[in-house]
Amino acid sequence: MRGVVFRGAGRPLALEQVAEPEPLDDEVIIRVGRCGICGSDFHLTSGHGFSFPIGAVLGHEYAGEVVALGRAVTRLRIGDRIAGMPARGCGACEACRSGHVLGCRGMEAALGGFAEYTRVAEPCATLLPASLSMADGALIEPLAVSLRGIGLAGVKREDRVLVMGAGSVGLAAIHWVHRLGTARLVAAAKSSRRHDLAIEMGASGFVRLGDDAADAIRTALDGDPTVVIECVGEPGLLQQAIDLVAPGGTVLSLGFCVQPDAILPVVATRKEVRMQFSFGYRLADFEHCARAFDAGHVEPRRMISTIVSLEDLPELFEQSRRDKRDTKIHVDPALGPSG
Repeated sequence: MRGVVFRGAGRPLALEQVAEPEPLDDEVIIRVGRCGICGSDFHLTSGHGFSFPIGAVLGHEYAGEVVALGRAVTRLRIGDRIAGMPARGCGACEACRSGHVLGCRGMEAALGGFAEYTRVAEPCATLLPASLSMADGALIEPLAVSLRGIGLAGVKREDRVLVMGAGSVGLAAIHWVHRLGTARLVAAAKSSRRHDLAIEMGASGFVRLGDDAADAIRTALDGDPTVVIECVGEPGLLQQAIDLVAPGGTVLSLGFCVQPDAILPVVATRKEVRMQFSFGYRLADFEHCARAFDAGHVEPRRMISTIVSLEDLPELFEQSRRDKRDTKIHVDPALGPSG
């Protein structure tokens, strides 16, 4: 089958013929319908900090149709349409039993969405309601990232919230905070490219990040933000979030920075800032996202900006690494190459 493979930092992704996956006892094989490109895909192929294993077929925001079952699979059937958490755990520890597979000490990443077929452990699969498309299913993973983080941070409707970054995780954070009923919700980004989209997703204002951003944010929120959600993942942004947050406020890190990032603890200490880090999601978060789509909360569909074939993915991936023009790129393995 065709799959897009990581060949090392500084080298473009490569479309290759790779072995078709075989399911373990508790796994299913899906025909990939859609798979999104995540900001972490750029971080983990950059050569700065942690990296994907060389030779790995990438892609972890995927949805697809079940085409084969492992011997121990009982809940899923051939033809089911699912979104998959891109991980597998031991299945026996407390974290796995509670649905928090990413908290398993033996957790292994389950990539492979940039291919025609991939494997999904049955405990990590969320059935898609009939109202959801494959595109909706592939949006569940980034939506779940923000959903879990906001829950851990305890964001409330009366908070003044600043979301730093207007990529897919930032826009998803805006979506969930808006659904809480939070009225004072401002997006901030280096570029105004996604101003309109941030407003459509629920932000009450938009500020360009720069030297005078603090005053503009304070004016837009009618005070310093009580919650700052960092969704960029570049060094220096956590310190900026600490500088901006109100005394006694919360900084939530969703940006997944893979490089060392220094902060000045005395600033956070003097303000008594609470810092919350969030990694991934639980199965319940995936199911919540699926139910929200099914209930008609479909605003996240607006994030999808480009749909690309496996053949065209490597070139577009490198282009997007440089200019970040697209909001959410989806890969559709059924598409043919562009002319």
